[in-house]
Amino acid sequence: MDKHLLHYRGSKSLLFIVGILTIAQALAVIFQAVYLSEAIVKMYKGAAIYAVLPSFASFIGSYIIRHFLQWMKEKLAYRFANNTSFHFQQLLVEKLFVLGPRIIGKKGSGDMITLCLEGIPNFKTYLKLFIPRVVAMICIPIIVFMYVLKVDTASGIILAIVMPIMIIFLILLGFTAKKQIDAQWDTYQLLSRHFVDSLRGLVTLKYLGKSKTHREAIKLVSNKYRIATNRTLRVAFLSTFSLDFFSSLSIAVVAVELGLRLINGGIGLEPALTILILAPEFFHPVRELGNDYHATMDGKEAGEKIHAFLRNEGISEEKIYASIKEWDEKSTLSIQNLTKSSTEENRLILDNINTEISGFSKVGIVGASGAGKSTLIDILSGFTQISTGEIYVNGTVLPHLTIPGWQQQVTYIPQHPYIFSGTLAENISLYAKNPSNDNIEQAVNMAGLSELMNSFPEGLNEKIGQGGRALSGGEDQRVALARALLENRPIMLFDEPTAHLDIETEHELKKIILPMFENKLVFFATHRLHWMKNMDIILVLENGELVESGSHRELIQKNGAYSRLIHARIGGGIE
Repeated sequence: MDKHLLHYRGSKSLLFIVGILTIAQALAVIFQAVYLSEAIVKMYKGAAIYAVLPSFASFIGSYIIRHFLQWMKEKLAYRFANNTSFHFQQLLVEKLFVLGPRIIGKKGSGDMITLCLEGIPNFKTYLKLFIPRVVAMICIPIIVFMYVLKVDTASGIILAIVMPIMIIFLILLGFTAKKQIDAQWDTYQLLSRHFVDSLRGLVTLKYLGKSKTHREAIKLVSNKYRIATNRTLRVAFLSTFSLDFFSSLSIAVVAVELGLRLINGGIGLEPALTILILAPEFFHPVRELGNDYHATMDGKEAGEKIHAFLRNEGISEEKIYASIKEWDEKSTLSIQNLTKSSTEENRLILDNINTEISGFSKVGIVGASGAGKSTLIDILSGFTQISTGEIYVNGTVLPHLTIPGWQQQVTYIPQHPYIFSGTLAENISLYAKNPSNDNIEQAVNMAGLSELMNSFPEGLNEKIGQGGRALSGGEDQRVALARALLENRPIMLFDEPTAHLDIETEHELKKIILPMFENKLVFFATHRLHWMKNMDIILVLENGELVESGSHRELIQKNGAYSRLIHARIGGGIE
C-alpha cells in the first residue's frame, strides 16, 4: 500500500464508509446464498410455486442490494480518485512552473511528459481501485468464513487452510510484477524522450537528409518497449490464470468434500448448497485484487514518482525565496567564475565569466555568432543552469535563476516572440493578472500597435496567431513589447530582438524600446552594435570568454575586441 494513501484528503472517511458498505455487502452475499439454496431445495422437494417465490424474491432483493452497494463504493472511490489526482496534477504543474526549464533539462522533457500525461491517469486508477479492493479482500472473506464455520466446521477449516496459499501467491506475484513494471516504465520514459526529441529534430533531420535513416533508431526504441510490455503482459496473464486455477481448485476441494459428506449423510442439502455458493464469493475479492494488481501497481509507482518530484525538487531553494527583494537602484548582481558546458558538443559554451552589475544599469552583450550571448541570456532568464560558478543577488548566493523571487521580476523578449491562438488582448496580457482594457490600450499605444489594432474589425478582440490573423515580424515584436509594458517588471532581458527585422522597422522599434530602459536593469544581447551607444556597460564575448567590458567610449579607446567587432560589422555592411 502507498504510505501516503491515508494522508490524502478524504481518504480516511472514504475508508470508513467503504468499510461499512462492504460489511453490508458481505451480509447481502450471505443472504443471497442462503435464500438461493433455500429456493433450490424447496424446488427439489417439489414445493408449490407460491412457497418458492418468497425465497426467490429474497434472493433477488439481496442480489440488488449487493450490486447497489458495489455501485455506491465505486462512485465514492471514483470521486475521491478524481479529486485527489486533479489536486496532484495541479501541484505537479505548479512545481514545474516554479522550477522552470532547468528541471526539464535535468530530467528530460520525455520523462516529464510521461509523468504528467500517463502518470496522473495511472495514479487515478490506483486510487479508484485500491481502497475498495483491499477492504473487500479483508471484510468479505472474514465474514463469509465466520458464517461457514458456524454452519459447518469442516468446510470452514478447508477455507482457512486454502486462503493463505492464495495470499502467499499474491505476495510472490507482487515482487515479480514490480520488477517488470519498473522495467516497462523506464522503457516507456525512454520511448517518450526519444519521441519528443525526434519531433523537435525532425526539421533538422529532414534538412540533413537523415529523416529516413532515423527510422531505424525509432524502430529500435519502439521494439524495446514492445518487449518490456510483452513481458509485463506475460506476468499479468500468468498471474490471472494462476489465481483462477488456485481458486477453482479450492472450490473443487470444498465441493468434493461436501459431496462425499452429503452422500454419507454427514451434512444436509441446504447448508451444503449454501456453502458451495459462498465458496466462490470467499475467493472472489482476492481474485479481483490480483486481476487489478498490475493497474494499481502502475498507479502506485506513478504516485511515488510524483511524490518524489514534489518532495525532493527545490525544497531547499524555498528557504532563499524570501531573500530576493525587488530590484532597485541599490541592488547588485555578481557573477563569479561562471562556466557553462555542453556535454553533447563536448565543449565550453561560457568559460570563467566574471562581472558585477548594480542598480538600474543597461548592459549590452555583444560578440560574433556562437560567442555565447544567447546562452548568457538563457542563464539570466532561468532557461538553463550554470555548470560551475556562483551567482550572487544582493549578496545571497543562488544555485540558479529559476527561483520565483527572480523570475517574478524578469521580462524576457526573444528574437521570435510566441504568438498563441487567441485575441490581441489575450496575447498582450499573457503575463498580467486581470488587466483592465484601459491598461491594455495604454500598452498598445506605447508599443505602437494602435494603427494595427484600429485596422482590425474586432479591435482588441481580433483573433491572431494560429487560426487567426498572421502578424509580421515587427508586429510580433510590438506585441512582445506591449506585454513588457503592461507587466512593467524591473529586469528586462533582450535576446537578439531585432536580428530578423529590416533597418527601418528596427529604427521604429528602437524609439519604443529605449524609453522602456528607464529605471530598469537591462541585458541586451545583439549583433546590431548601434544599440551599444545607449548602454552603460558592454560585455564583449569571444569563444565563450569575457574578453572586454566597459562603456562604448572606453572600449573604443582600448582599440581591442570591441573595436575589431565594429570594424568587421562596418566592413560587412551590417551597421
